Amino acid sequence: MIRTLVSKRNDFEHLVLSPGTTPADFLAYASWEQSLEALRARRCQRFSVRNSASHAGQARTFSIFERGVSRHPASVALWRAYLDFAAKTRASRRWRKIAARALRMHPREAGLWSLAGRRAARNGDMDGARSYFMRGCRFCTAEPALWVDYARSEMEWLSKVQARRAKATKKEGSGPEPAPKISEAVDADGNVMFDEDTDDEEVDEDGLMLPDPDAEFKKDERKVLNDEGVDKLENNPALDGAIPMAIFDIAKKQPFFGAPAAEAFFDVFVTFTNVSSQQKIIEHVLDTMVTSHPDHPSTCNCFVRQPLVGVDPHTAAYPKALRESLARFKAVFETTEDKPSLVVKTLAWIDPVLAVEDLDSGIRTVLEHTRRRLESS
Repeated sequence: MIRTLVSKRNDFEHLVLSPGTTPADFLAYASWEQSLEALRARRCQRFSVRNSASHAGQARTFSIFERGVSRHPASVALWRAYLDFAAKTRASRRWRKIAARALRMHPREAGLWSLAGRRAARNGDMDGARSYFMRGCRFCTAEPALWVDYARSEMEWLSKVQARRAKATKKEGSGPEPAPKISEAVDADGNVMFDEDTDDEEVDEDGLMLPDPDAEFKKDERKVLNDEGVDKLENNPALDGAIPMAIFDIAKKQPFFGAPAAEAFFDVFVTFTNVSSQQKIIEHVLDTMVTSHPDHPSTCNCFVRQPLVGVDPHTAAYPKALRESLARFKAVFETTEDKPSLVVKTLAWIDPVLAVEDLDSGIRTVLEHTRRRLESS
């Protein structure tokens, strides 16, 4: 067994040291080391071996990834696997350093910026997440993916803030709930502020500005608001959807913007039914689409779906909303510039509704009839 493992490791070493090595070779080597470490852990658990640690195995895997990204710095897949392994082992400090190097090598890779931003948001560092997203948006202007992820992250933040405030209002006789820190990312007019100089960021040796690596290890020093502070929180534009709308407005000025990009924003916003400003944000997006691309199938699709946003198919309000949506579809179907695309988009939201359990028989009949007509058209 040991001889087989040594032979296999030697084969991988010869492979990654050869002149024609590829990123796939390093990925295979790292995957084998991880499977070997998983096997060791299972054996130790089976035989109740308590004095065996995973540090040596993890160190070998980190060494393989380090050699891999040094040899093939242009491989995004290798950087992603390196980051995934660091996250799996909960090496947060190392993860931030790896992310800084990866972003420095691939500043136009939207997926890496989104990965870093969403990880920071999950860890509660919303200011750090905004810092990642804002810097990434400066580089990634060829496609809307990063901008849409930024808007999604802000909507998730709004959802959490409003859920916390709703929970606080149910408590009787308790003091004010500690309020989440609201970033200064939006000014009084609702514009996103892309400032280069902030106090809570550090500059590495190559000039890449990133959030404080120790931010997630610092204690959250939130202050309890007094009555005046609560009033300011209530009137803050960030809680009224100003940041997502500002992101969308800036995205309108980018080369990638069009009806499909706006539809991607719309698809994100409609999922957050627990955000009080959802309708306001959706109307803002739809007004822009109707003004700039009135007959595009993406615009028509969003216009048709708007009455159904936030309406549960099991409620009494759904039949009325569905009637309004079908009336809108009939109106825009005659004017759209691409009828087959609109049919496909319409079927895409009809099928999930038909899949709902215990759907009203009348609603099901209407939707099945509509689907048959669309499929035959």
